[in-house]
Amino acid sequence: MNHKITKNIRKATLFALLIAVVGTVSFQPLGSLMASSHREAPLISGDPKADGTDFYAFVSPDKSDTVTLIANYLPFENPPGGPNFYSFDDNVRYEIKIDNDGDAVEDITYRYKFTTTTQKGDTFLYNTGPVKSLSDPNLNVRQTYSLTKIQDGAETVIGQDIPTPPSNIGPKSTPNYDKLQAEAVKTVGAVKTFAGQSDDPFFADLGGLFDLLTIRKLPGNAGGGSDGLKGFSVQSLALQVPISELTNDKSRPTDPKAAAAVIGAWTTSSRQSTTVLGGGKASSSGEYVQVSRLGAPLVNEVVVPLAAKDLWNSSVPAGDAQFANGVTNPELGKLLNALYKVKVPPQGNFGTAEARDDLVAIFLTGIPDLTQPPNVKPSEQLRLNVAIAPTQNPNRMGVLAKDNQGYPNGRRLADDVTDISVQAVAGAVYPLFHKDFKPDPLATQLGDGVDKNDKPFRSSFPYLALPSNGYATTSGLDERASVGNSDKDSDDDMGKTIAIAVGALALGALAASLLMRRGSRA
Repeated sequence: MNHKITKNIRKATLFALLIAVVGTVSFQPLGSLMASSHREAPLISGDPKADGTDFYAFVSPDKSDTVTLIANYLPFENPPGGPNFYSFDDNVRYEIKIDNDGDAVEDITYRYKFTTTTQKGDTFLYNTGPVKSLSDPNLNVRQTYSLTKIQDGAETVIGQDIPTPPSNIGPKSTPNYDKLQAEAVKTVGAVKTFAGQSDDPFFADLGGLFDLLTIRKLPGNAGGGSDGLKGFSVQSLALQVPISELTNDKSRPTDPKAAAAVIGAWTTSSRQSTTVLGGGKASSSGEYVQVSRLGAPLVNEVVVPLAAKDLWNSSVPAGDAQFANGVTNPELGKLLNALYKVKVPPQGNFGTAEARDDLVAIFLTGIPDLTQPPNVKPSEQLRLNVAIAPTQNPNRMGVLAKDNQGYPNGRRLADDVTDISVQAVAGAVYPLFHKDFKPDPLATQLGDGVDKNDKPFRSSFPYLALPSNGYATTSGLDERASVGNSDKDSDDDMGKTIAIAVGALALGALAASLLMRRGSRA
């Protein structure tokens, strides 16, 4: 065969394969991946294993003498993401911090530190067979952790070598995944702990919210939104702690107005200041530096301006006065007025009569007689009144719906913090502080059209829904995939993909034919 023709055929074949690959990949809607409330600041968006996505604190519904604290990390885990499935980072300190006297400084810290081991380095497999227990020899990659309590300057290791469950791979690899998760729930000392993968409990129409605050179906409180987190997973840290372990006087308050009834909480992640790469390894040294901080939801996403987001993640609550203007003069309020003509309450500078004292209470001081501790120092925390017992009929709108056990009194998994926050900025809470103010009728109807998680939460600790398995998920980016869909849906999607690929190969064949003709003429 002529050398020039052979060369052209090779080019055409490569071209055909390239078209086939591009044809199948480019039809995936990538926009939703890039628009996330989880990736809230420029620096942390490049460090997903240290990126705190959400934080929850609530009186445990089935064990009301305890508080459950949940910190989620690593956003947008796509279930089929092997062979290196998702895990915590061995080089990150993950911490949950408690301020129990209102001075904006942590009094108690729970620190998680992880260690990953590989049983067999001569295989690419995450697991070499079905994993039926956390000690199963088929589980090749394992992660354990230590749990340390820090209080009054003393560090106490309360648990070591605690196992985490593997990622939910599929029916052959993890046939009884609920059993693996249950095995990872451990009681150490006075607390119950879990660390591992879960379905992302946050629900919101990210695509609409970050497309210039689009509400797909006005006014937003009657559905019609698209859950941008559906089908994705996160890495969860969950703690269930006796209330008496958290309060400043070691009591379990029953009076919501008791001096010790309110605690504040947040989560942070920290890395050592220096990382050296070489020889296929990374080594870290130096002091630990905070890279992520998260208390109340959506603060760094929509309250803190872009130029200050990385500073926020490295800051401590005691220094939050520097961010006060974002609370008292929120950009979101201006946008709601400009886009939807909502008449938001007066706005002005921090400390003036025109300040948004309602938002100052929600985000910085706590609400009087509900979540405000005595002698409070303004700071952003997720505050919880531990004396308010769980309700048998929770309302997703929390305090706005007169359900004082919900957000912004702590945060339960099912609280619709997006709708609550948007309505609060629009003025729905303002009459509590200014009796003569009447909110815009639209203010109490605003929302994103997504009212609940795509999966039901469980009734016992750690309460989180199980993560989707990778086998049943064709793509976390394809409408957050065919999780729970019928085989027919999967077959239809596969048919479309095959059709695209066949068409692309046909184009490639045509290109090859043309190149061969040109080559023969030459």
